[in-house]
Amino acid sequence: MIDDHPQVHRLEDLSSDLARTHRATGGADRDVDPAQLEADLASLIEHGYVILPGLLSPAECAELRAEIVPLLGRTGRNAFEGHQTQRIYSVLEKTRAVDRLVDHPRVLALLDRLLLPNYLLSQLQVINIQPGEDAQLMHPDDGMYPVPRPRPALSAATVWAIDEFTEDNGATVILPGSHRWPDGRFPADSDVRISAVMPAGSCVLFVGTLWHGGGANRSGAPRLAATAQYCQPWLRTQEAFTLSTSRDVVRAVSEDIRRMLGYSIHPPFVGMVDGMHPKRLLDAMS
Repeated sequence: MIDDHPQVHRLEDLSSDLARTHRATGGADRDVDPAQLEADLASLIEHGYVILPGLLSPAECAELRAEIVPLLGRTGRNAFEGHQTQRIYSVLEKTRAVDRLVDHPRVLALLDRLLLPNYLLSQLQVINIQPGEDAQLMHPDDGMYPVPRPRPALSAATVWAIDEFTEDNGATVILPGSHRWPDGRFPADSDVRISAVMPAGSCVLFVGTLWHGGGANRSGAPRLAATAQYCQPWLRTQEAFTLSTSRDVVRAVSEDIRRMLGYSIHPPFVGMVDGMHPKRLLDAMS
């Protein structure tokens, strides 16, 4: 029985108040083999990244490519976005094809271990690196948060190979172990760099403190990928999904994605709308 008038002596006593009828993420293994999950997690802890091969079939990659390529438009506005790189923002508002990447069970099982329940989707993009593109500036994804290093990662990211990732076509370049670097430590020529070479349908997942960047495309063909980034539920996301995603789309996506868009609560009341759980507000408007 739910107590409608709980005793409140600390903020923690409110931890289930707004969220008591809405399930939180976290804690489940999502039908992923426990031994595989532990191996993936061990690689993340040791190296800062893990490659998850063969999560999508060739047919699924072809479907993604057919849906996404017509949406590609202009190239980047600066060297970081890439002057020869096309990007799609507000992806959820434009296609459902990428949903299967955002909430893939193998990815979510790891995020459930890395982040607090009701972690958020911070950014979602499609990235098409065209021939002649230079290597991207090396960076950690959660470097914009002013929290001193070394520290636990505040976020995690996936890069999905819709086209095969090779040494020549712009495969993501990673500096293994750089997730443990302190403040003021920047990449040097002597640091080991690894290209995330992987077949189409694979995914590289890394923590937000890991230094990495898109590789140069020295091939004669574009390299199509999608990236989803996730963050702790108490942080501001890079993309304001509650503004960029319509209510109709929010109702159409999976329950996991809905929570990650901000239709969830970080206890005791971070994320509320008009004093209510945001999911209740959404239900009330349906």
